[in-house]
Amino acid sequence: MTLSRTAATFAPPVMEARRWVEGVAFPSDRPLINVSQAAPVDPPPLALRQAMAEFAVREDSAHLYGPVLGNDDLRTELAAQISSHYAAQVDAPRIAITSGCNQAFSAVISAITGEADEVILPTPWYFNHKMWLDMAGVQAVDLPTGDDLLPDPERARGMITDKTRAIALVTPNNPGGVEYPAELVKAFYNLARETGIRLIVDETYRDFDSRSGPPHDLFQKPGWDETLVHLYSFSKAYRLTGHRVGAIATSQALLAEVEKFLDTVAICPGQIGQFAALWGMQNLSQWLAGERDEILDRRAAIAEGMPALEARGWRLLGLGAYFAYLEHPFDMPSDELARRLVQEVGVLLLPGTMFMPDHDPAGKRQVRIAFANLDRAGLGQLFDRLQDLSF
Repeated sequence: MTLSRTAATFAPPVMEARRWVEGVAFPSDRPLINVSQAAPVDPPPLALRQAMAEFAVREDSAHLYGPVLGNDDLRTELAAQISSHYAAQVDAPRIAITSGCNQAFSAVISAITGEADEVILPTPWYFNHKMWLDMAGVQAVDLPTGDDLLPDPERARGMITDKTRAIALVTPNNPGGVEYPAELVKAFYNLARETGIRLIVDETYRDFDSRSGPPHDLFQKPGWDETLVHLYSFSKAYRLTGHRVGAIATSQALLAEVEKFLDTVAICPGQIGQFAALWGMQNLSQWLAGERDEILDRRAAIAEGMPALEARGWRLLGLGAYFAYLEHPFDMPSDELARRLVQEVGVLLLPGTMFMPDHDPAGKRQVRIAFANLDRAGLGQLFDRLQDLSF
């Protein structure tokens, strides 16, 4: 008997981790520290919420279907912001709005692959990318990274076959946090262009990149849209996780195929979420700059706290955006360690086994910390608890 599409993959990791907390009592003076999910827990700023509420009451269109590829005003504004951010010229017909960035990835994969095709994913990978490839009948080809968590284009070259349809990168990376150097991203673009495949670059966390200026120059290249598929999310920038607003930038021809997927899955992205994304881009640039500064400060706090953990055998592999990716020192696999951390010190994080193929033992030594919802005091408590471990 063949497996169903969903049975072909694993359970959602964040949901699985949440179940580890069920039935566990955490004392009031030692509450659970949850660093398992990369999502803001605070709502959008009040001004944005008020604008959304007024839109919902005032505009009948807030409750109706819209264009499958998203509203023209949002597509136009995002095209302008991409053009500014990447020092390029990108127009609205090359933009599609989706119900979250995960849907953007799923739509693109559905548009470019057939049964038993292949997509190369650097490891550690973003588990939802792997899950969708499994369910789509597409083979995920794992591209191991080194200690710096950066993939090697020449190693990827040796993995390309006549079944390969794309290489998918995430930068700043989830789960590793690392920011891919511009020259590395360009090398992957050149490889994809040379071999006639797509380069998917998921830049969900681009607003929290520590670098100034364009993170790469791919949008400046003639015919960029024949190779590059850029993915973006408004969820992190404007705290719109529950409203599910993402985006794709690529060729009009590919978006015509993507439109078929979107029309049959959600018909169109939600109107209130699209309004919120547009209002945020037009009104919250200074607020977002402050959010970025706060995330970069928390990143700095992680770096400052690492020497104490390193003295106990921990090792920092990657740091950036919302994430710290670490190698742990204990004589047990990381999935067992993660469960014990909940029970013994009240910390919920994700094990590296959730980001690695089963045949790669590296995941058993690794854990991911999603630190965006901890201020410096919370990070200090986290480090104190990890330092106290004596397994």
